[in-house]
Parts: sequence; structure tokens; C-alpha cells
Amino acid sequence: MTTTTATELAALLERVRAGRDFGANVYSTLDVLQVLYDRVLRITPATVADPDRDRFLLSKGHAVAGYYALLAARGFVPVEWLDDQGGPASRLGDHPDRTLVPGVEIGSGSLGHGLGLGVGTALGLRAQGRTLPRVYVLLGDAELDEGANHEAIAYAGATGLGNLTAIVVDNRSATHGWPGGAASRFTVNGWTAATVDGHDHDALHAALTGHDHHRPHVVVAAVTDGE
Repeated sequence: MTTTTATELAALLERVRAGRDFGANVYSTLDVLQVLYDRVLRITPATVADPDRDRFLLSKGHAVAGYYALLAARGFVPVEWLDDQGGPASRLGDHPDRTLVPGVEIGSGSLGHGLGLGVGTALGLRAQGRTLPRVYVLLGDAELDEGANHEAIAYAGATGLGNLTAIVVDNRSATHGWPGGAASRFTVNGWTAATVDGHDHDALHAALTGHDHHRPHVVVAAVTDGE
């Protein structure tokens, strides 16, 4: 499998940036996205409609710039599309749109809904008897303040959704927090969990592939405050 170098990704991200400022919300997700698309996800531009593909859902939709850069690097969208991101005729909006961007599984806007959609996707795959695909959902720790996520976490644990992995980019921006850290709010509901440095690619890969296939799995990618 080919990999995307940091230099290549930086050049593509610069085309998206086009002189604008990006917040830490974008940069904090880059390493997770790179590991997912280079080393974990079973999806290519040729298999975006394959029912046995892995599904990646970006719940943290406002961090879309890095996502677009990775999609371009992996050949899902033309690199030239990056130059007009957010333009009036562009397919690449400030949040991803599954009807306009190849490889995008959900349209994400209001925070807090991605994990629920991931639960539904994982349930649908199980109902179809598809045991190979996994569903990965990337969200920020502040999204866990949303009540919908409490329900999604509890339901996934109670039903043993072993084909579901959540990735929480944790910069400790959640309003309420959780005793014992972000992972404990999942493990108390029957999930397996790993907490790793959100910039360590080998640690991220080990955590993302460390599921036991019998329970939902969460990877907490810890990053520096403000990232």
C-alpha cells in the first residue's frame, strides 16, 4: 500500500488553505486521517460503491480541510478541486457533502450526529450479514457533550456492535469532561478502548486495529490543549 508523506499532505493542505487561517481543529486530525487512509481503511477510489468496503464517517465536519487533502492524495477527488474549496461552484464545501464528493459517506454539519449515524450504519451492515466491513467515526471530544452521543454509546455497547470503531480527538475542550477521561465513558458501556498520542502513527495504527470483533471499540487520540 502506498503512503502519503507529511510533505505531500502539507502541500495539498496548503492548496486548500489558499492564504486562509486554519484552526487547531484541522491540524489535530491530520495524523489520525493519514493513518486511517494509508494503513487501515479498506477503500479505494475504485471501491467507493463496494458494499463490503470500510466506511469512514467524519462527524467533526468543520475539520474538513485535512479530509479533503487526504481524499486528493489517495485519488478520490482531483487535486485541482482543492484550489476552489468553498467557492461558489465548488463541490468541496466547508462541510463535506456525500452527494458531491466521491468517497464521503455522510454530510456533516451540526456536531454530535456522526456517531449515531455510525451506529446505524454498523447495524445495517450486520443486518445484511456483512461481517467484513468496519465503520470508523471520527469526532471531537466536545461532541461528547451532546446527549445523542450518550445514547449512541450506550446502544452500541448493549448490542455488541463489534464492527464499529469511534476515534475521539481529545484536546480536552469538552465542557463537562468525564471521570477517568474520555475513554471511560465508553468502557462503562461495554466498549473496548485505547488512549494514545494523537500524533504517533505507530501507536494510532496499533490502537485502530486493536478491536476484538465482539464489542465496539474507541480510540482516544490525545493531543495538546488548543490543538
